[in-house]
Amino acid sequence: MNYGKETAGLEAGFDRKNDYSILTMTPLEQPFRLPRSWYQENVKRLQAKLKERDLNGIILENVWNIIYFSGLFYSDTERPFWLFIPTKGEPTIFHPALDLDLVNSWWIEDREWYFDFPHHGPYNARVFEPGPEVDLLEWMLDRLAVRGFDKATLGIESEVTPSVASRMKKALPCATFGVVGDVCLKMRAVKTPEEIKLIQKAIDLQDHMLEYARDLILEQGTDITDYDVQLETQRHATHMFMKWLELDGKPHNGVGIDFWFWCRAGVSTAYPHPNQFLYHKIRKGDAIQIVGFVHLGGYMGEGYRALQTNPMTDYHRKMWDVHTEMTRLQAKLCKAGMPCNEIASKVLKLARVAGLERHVYHRPAHGIGMEGHQRPILALGDETVLEENMILSNEPGLYNPEGGWGYNHSNTILVGKEKGTVLNKTPLTKEWCWLKI
Repeated sequence: MNYGKETAGLEAGFDRKNDYSILTMTPLEQPFRLPRSWYQENVKRLQAKLKERDLNGIILENVWNIIYFSGLFYSDTERPFWLFIPTKGEPTIFHPALDLDLVNSWWIEDREWYFDFPHHGPYNARVFEPGPEVDLLEWMLDRLAVRGFDKATLGIESEVTPSVASRMKKALPCATFGVVGDVCLKMRAVKTPEEIKLIQKAIDLQDHMLEYARDLILEQGTDITDYDVQLETQRHATHMFMKWLELDGKPHNGVGIDFWFWCRAGVSTAYPHPNQFLYHKIRKGDAIQIVGFVHLGGYMGEGYRALQTNPMTDYHRKMWDVHTEMTRLQAKLCKAGMPCNEIASKVLKLARVAGLERHVYHRPAHGIGMEGHQRPILALGDETVLEENMILSNEPGLYNPEGGWGYNHSNTILVGKEKGTVLNKTPLTKEWCWLKI
């Protein structure tokens, strides 16, 4: 069978030597997003925390906070978008006309909009005549005053500049503002059972992508590029998943979904974040990293494997072994009550004891949220104590620029009471990762 005829991204195509039906996976069960009721309950959880802080409400501007509490997936641009959640009552959305139909068809009923940014003219109306720019922040705050929050104590996500503070004071001179973004971040860091279930679905698909890519490399050997592996694996997973999801083109169906696959081989693996375009024909002796990122309903995990093709030197084996031992140790240590910096120190010490400290370039891991990297961070400078149901990456890489190779596995770790649980099922063994091509 010729790949090129069914794969738009591979213009020339290449021949498959075997039937890939063996690599099908059991269909994932819907839903592929959290229900509206989950977000509505999330708002209530936040309102209880706002009450504990003696706040009358919170103004959210960060895209991830807005999605987390509203469930409204939208494209974040320079256009201001706010979600206001009062301590009592229903939320309000302030948004550009660009998102009018998305917002109007979602569950939050109190909403106001402006035409576009920079804005001029009346609000909640389409504008066609030019004029001077108006301050949308002042407009939003003025509309909160109309709703009875002119003398309220309101939470904001982060510190603002003096000029922004002046504009806020001008719009609401009798209101007070306090930075309480930590409340939102803490809620997003500790996952609910519904979130964990969705993350597990994403990881199950990532595991399949890694298996598919590995088999493709074994089959094609030195006849394929890392670029081909990337495109074909991504194509395969997308077409397979779309058999399980009925898309109708309308808002709120199929949101927060993305399939992204990365493969790099050879010298580029020797750098944590290479900055060049990746197009390398796989050679014997290459290190290869395969990376799957799947978002379902905005949620994701991590799944990387550091592969090594034959022939291998003793130094290849030592680096791979130590790196893999570091990965396993970190997973074990990720339990409730452990400080992040203590875990980082114990994991990095393995490389130092093995005499490989010069190959350490970064911390062992980070928290995982919808935005990817999220606090807490498993770094020497983060004293955060882990809590049950936090989600972390698992990637204490080792890199050898002089030799031209590097290794960086990653798993998704669920913090438990006694130890961390690896949600990925892809093997972390020599049998799986050391390839003969």
